[in-house]
Amino acid sequence: MAQADGPLTEYCEQMGRAARLAARKLALASGAKRDRFLHLAAQGLSASSNAIFKANEADLARAADFGLTAAQVDRLRLTPERIESMIDGLAQVAALPDPLGRTLAGRIRPNGLDIRKVSVPLGVILFIYESRPNVTVDAAALAVKSGNAIILRGGKEAVGTNQALYRVLRDAVEQADLPCDAVQFVDRSDRGVVSILLRMGEFIDLVIPRGGTGLIRTVADQATMPILKHYQGNCHIYVDRAADLEMAKEIVLNAKCQRPGVCNAAETLLIHAEVAETFLPDLARSLREKGVELRGCERTRNLLTNVRPATEEDFATEFLDLILAIRIVDDLDSAIEHIERYGSHHTDAIVTGDLSVARRFVESVDSAAVMVNASTRFHDGYEFGLGAEIGISTDRFHARGPCGLEELTTYKYVVYGTGQVRT
Repeated sequence: MAQADGPLTEYCEQMGRAARLAARKLALASGAKRDRFLHLAAQGLSASSNAIFKANEADLARAADFGLTAAQVDRLRLTPERIESMIDGLAQVAALPDPLGRTLAGRIRPNGLDIRKVSVPLGVILFIYESRPNVTVDAAALAVKSGNAIILRGGKEAVGTNQALYRVLRDAVEQADLPCDAVQFVDRSDRGVVSILLRMGEFIDLVIPRGGTGLIRTVADQATMPILKHYQGNCHIYVDRAADLEMAKEIVLNAKCQRPGVCNAAETLLIHAEVAETFLPDLARSLREKGVELRGCERTRNLLTNVRPATEEDFATEFLDLILAIRIVDDLDSAIEHIERYGSHHTDAIVTGDLSVARRFVESVDSAAVMVNASTRFHDGYEFGLGAEIGISTDRFHARGPCGLEELTTYKYVVYGTGQVRT
């Protein structure tokens, strides 16, 4: 690699080489050692919670300097409940079966060769992310459990919190007698670091960007290794004419308001015209009580007052805020067409009591997760029983949806013979 960037390039190359060596050792470590890391990290989070909260408070105090919205500040904030969720996630990951060394398929050939397809780690993962410091722990947990070394590059807005969390992870790696460079943290703020790391395809096997559109585009443009994209979450809820309207109301309120600044929050509500007049006024009152700004189509604005006109851009936007776009549609096909046109293939939901309608929606909507009579907020590795996630992929290759342990493995063929030669 060229040394045009001088000391910064040397710093990145050292990390890459160390990660490659650690990955080779980690792949040979026992499942018990890898699980011990998770238990030690959980204990460390509990013991270091005061220091972590202090670092988080300092990051929150600087949030205004970075122009963060209220929803982005919420993503940055750690609470006792969120620390407990991180600890519980570590325990859940530890309790999952070892993803390595599994025989995924096997066959005995006519010549007696025993051919097995066996799961192995990917190698070295570069994880570039913004805002949410809890994903520092999630990513490290999944990487180590699946036998991968990981290089963490968090956002500048969470640097203090991430460093406090990394100290816990580093201590846990050493106490578990795993290679100390299995988890590394980029402590340089220089923007050039990312560009250099993205050129290090000889050391890094996979890059996972988790953040805004700008970050994803930068990684996609510069990476010399495969990318697993955690992309936009422009999520929809369609309320069908056969919906239980009280159920629909609770689902919409949860999907939009529980945590508006996350990728699986609902951004657009589609309502069948036959129930709009009955359903929409009461829902709008409840949404406004929670501080939600409504932007609607013309038919919506004929039913509601003080609603901003929804533009084409609104329907295509992941607000990550207390803003909801609303459109009244004539039928299921119109709802599906809207989702196909404006959606991001992340999470889309239908509320209906008609099984045939639900089936058509599930078959027609091409998203990483399609929900029937449930909030979009459930599209999450923790909620899906994966313990945690390193991201939610909207790609089709090599993984889709919440990426947990299995998505961080690949496979190799192991062939057992008794002296066969090919003729």
